[in-house]
Amino acid sequence: MSLPDAFHDIAERVNNWGRWGADDELGTLNLITDEVVREAAATVRTGRRVPLALPLRQNGVQTGMIPGRVDPLHVMVQINQELFGPGTVACSDDAVTMGLQAATHWDALPHVSHSGRIYNGRPAGSITAHGGAGFSGIDKVRHLVSRGVLLDVARARGTDRLDDGYAVTPEDLDAAEELAGTRVRAGDIALVRTGQVRLCLAGDRHAYAYPSPGLSIRTPEWFHARDVAAVANDTLTFEVFPPEVDGLWLPVHALHLVEMGMPQGQNWNLEELSTACGEAGRYTFLLAATPEPFTGATGAPVAPVAVV
Repeated sequence: MSLPDAFHDIAERVNNWGRWGADDELGTLNLITDEVVREAAATVRTGRRVPLALPLRQNGVQTGMIPGRVDPLHVMVQINQELFGPGTVACSDDAVTMGLQAATHWDALPHVSHSGRIYNGRPAGSITAHGGAGFSGIDKVRHLVSRGVLLDVARARGTDRLDDGYAVTPEDLDAAEELAGTRVRAGDIALVRTGQVRLCLAGDRHAYAYPSPGLSIRTPEWFHARDVAAVANDTLTFEVFPPEVDGLWLPVHALHLVEMGMPQGQNWNLEELSTACGEAGRYTFLLAATPEPFTGATGAPVAPVAVV
């Protein structure tokens, strides 16, 4: 199924190609200025640190639904080995094999393409088997710290978890913004809570994966209007799954990553953060979420921390 006219209409309205120059590789992360970070630091009131990452483990969130995206396989390559002779200090070392987007992660801009292009009009063919992403790889994101805003859609709609297949709309984001008592602004990182990760935390990986609530194709324009720097949520697929339009797979990915140049994150654990924000009556915080700098990668794991 080719991309419908409705998709291309939205793409034209949210397109950021050339906005920061023809050679730009960062997209909306350009919106995180020094001033934005200074203001983000000012949101810290208590110093409470809330971790947002799922554990990296072999029995992780991946079920085989996405080919090649394997859960971490952790092995010991040496255990209490006296490298410098008997009686010397002994070392233990580890190795891991995993999909870089297996657990809590950021998608880099070239993670998806459409119509033969990635962000800023670069050819999708610039991604190669040996070199990976030569343009806008995750390694280009050298630091990712900004004001975070929890858009707790589940709480705003009076539930612990949105229904299976629920498409989060701009109206839902408005309701969550009202609950937060702040307006999402340029350079913010928006964290959208659906409550879906509760299934994963309870051990039901398959129910967590499918069917799932997620962002509607209508939401990219909401984020574009507010100049959001990045968006993450607590689901496997990020957008509603199965899709709103039969046969139209990952349109929100394409609009965010290709058209807007806006990174997006999946499998974030927002449950403790929801509790912390609810108790404090504040939904803004300093968010540190720099991805691991794998050269040429189209995504990478991250261990984000919100400081409230």
